Amino acid sequence: MSALLEVRNVEVRYGNVPAVRALSLDVEEGEIVALLGANGAGKSTTLRMLSGLHRPSGGTVTFRGERIEHMPAHKIVRLGLGHVPEGRRIFPTMTVVENLEMGAFQRHGSLTADFEHVFGLFPILSERRKQLGGTLSGGEQQMLAIGRALMAEPTLLLFDEPSLGLAPLIVEQIFSIISTIRDQGTTILLVEQNANQALRLSDRGYVMETGQITIEDRASALLGDRRIREAYLGETAG
Repeated sequence: MSALLEVRNVEVRYGNVPAVRALSLDVEEGEIVALLGANGAGKSTTLRMLSGLHRPSGGTVTFRGERIEHMPAHKIVRLGLGHVPEGRRIFPTMTVVENLEMGAFQRHGSLTADFEHVFGLFPILSERRKQLGGTLSGGEQQMLAIGRALMAEPTLLLFDEPSLGLAPLIVEQIFSIISTIRDQGTTILLVEQNANQALRLSDRGYVMETGQITIEDRASALLGDRRIREAYLGETAG
């Protein structure tokens, strides 16, 4: 049986400069898969390519059995691929409810159950439902960005640095919610600077360097890999 997401030999360029090269990875249904690497390795570019915001110059991307590498972004969302971008990118002059409604802009019919789902995950957003997005704390804005993506009822959700700039207690809450989202049936591809947290949460992991996958393994194996511990977990060889 094929994977939920299959990426094969993908290249993404910015002008003449290759940002992603010969990229191949799989995400199986029900997994959390971590994508690790230093700044500039190509992780965010990979997520933006998957969600249709960058077009690859080569290779194939198959999601739920359909080729999507040249599909418009709104059709990719409709197919069930959601994206929680780096920096949250909420609408600051719109209320919490209006932000969530934007996540469901391609949906028809009642959104009552979807609002209940999001407010069940993030009770603070229910309390802030009439508040403007720009007045929320950083952690609340991240919750709103996740909730907005969930309103599209994704099968696969891409997370780009969800812990960036957040206090440790809020980071713990966000990772707990990501685990809950997977338990509720949504598959996750996670780009995260906190490699230790990401690997402890994930089933498998890939490491990118200069636009290429250099290591892939079970998350538990990567946590025990000396190269990973030295490069991404701040440990030195003893």
